[in-house]
Amino acid sequence: MTAGLHKQVFKAGSTTYFNSSLFFPPAMRTEVFTLYGFVRVADNFVDAFPQQTEDFTRFAAAYRAAWAGTPAGDPIIDDFVALARRLDFDPAWTDAFLVSMAADLSTRFYRTEEETLRYIYGSAEVIGLFMARIMRLPEESWHAARRLGRAMQYINFIRDVAEDAAMGRRYLPLERGGTRLLDVPDEWRPDRTWAEANPGVWVAFLQEHLKRYAAWQAEAEAGYRFIPRRPRTAVRTAGDMYNWTARQIARDPLRVFVCKIKPARPRILLQALCNALWG
Repeated sequence: MTAGLHKQVFKAGSTTYFNSSLFFPPAMRTEVFTLYGFVRVADNFVDAFPQQTEDFTRFAAAYRAAWAGTPAGDPIIDDFVALARRLDFDPAWTDAFLVSMAADLSTRFYRTEEETLRYIYGSAEVIGLFMARIMRLPEESWHAARRLGRAMQYINFIRDVAEDAAMGRRYLPLERGGTRLLDVPDEWRPDRTWAEANPGVWVAFLQEHLKRYAAWQAEAEAGYRFIPRRPRTAVRTAGDMYNWTARQIARDPLRVFVCKIKPARPRILLQALCNALWG
């Protein structure tokens, strides 16, 4: 029953991750569903409109109480805590995740890349660490696991600029290493009218961020060698689909204002089949 709940929550919140995860071995797949059930529920609270601040606060408090020994009575939380104990998740990883989710309740604009990367550590890199533990990978793989989470989150930021702007957010930084990437106010939000009026500037800005994605994704892919063949099919497929998304955006950077660029399920399954055979 609870396994079905985790699967339902995960499926409702993700196309690429969910369909790629179907290629994990069954027992490992159940653990992935448990992880993503937990993180999706937390994320849904802060991404709701209006935001469900009190619900998120109760969820975080219930998790912390459960970790301390008082069950939440919520399978999303209690099953995650059981998984975390069984696989020896560092509780600091979950704390970092909840801190980043809480930031979405207040922080709206990220000026520097350093600020963005602090957010990404909790929102995505620790998910890579959780996944490394689920796949029983050596600690040597953790750098690549973090980079994969970072790269995928960054594509989400690029793909979802219009959606995030509507929520009063901008994750893409305006400054890197003291160099300004775009001459706009710190609280600037991307919009189609501005981008169409400044196409060259918009394309250059997005291309800079796509280059960062590509560098981090390359580091992540160097770590695929640590993953056994069966789970590697699932991980590689998800990575391939994010590369596909990046290519679509690079071809038409204004498209992010028109639609949400995501691969369809048949594309994901076909890629997974190819990876299973030759990956």
